[in-house]
Amino acid sequence: MNQLDGIKQFTTVVADSGDIESIRHYQPQDATTNPSLLLKAAGLEQYGHLIEDAITWGKKHGGTQEQQVAAASDKLAVNFGAEILKSIPVASPLKSTRGYRSIKKKVSRKRAIWWISTSSRMLINHAF
Repeated sequence: MNQLDGIKQFTTVVADSGDIESIRHYQPQDATTNPSLLLKAAGLEQYGHLIEDAITWGKKHGGTQEQQVAAASDKLAVNFGAEILKSIPVASPLKSTRGYRSIKKKVSRKRAIWWISTSSRMLINHAF
């Protein structure tokens, strides 16, 4: 038995990572993400398709360039959360301080609806 397996006997192991392969390898009970970890994981070649999808979505659903970047950023967090969710439950924060208030609400609601329709196992954190 390795140290991680020993710890799992006495506590809940939670991954705070955007690296999907590491999460699959270590099989924590839960996971959460944060923007800095997603940024690091987004630099890995195997996640390029998640980035491309987010950029396409941001261009389609944003208005100004700033709004497109904000929409793409939110979509990227959703994409990573959805991939992680395929392995374990995941929580991902929503940054609600970005852009205009109406845009934030619109993006946050769309993101929440998408998450809820994906799985009831996902927890949505609002970062106010």
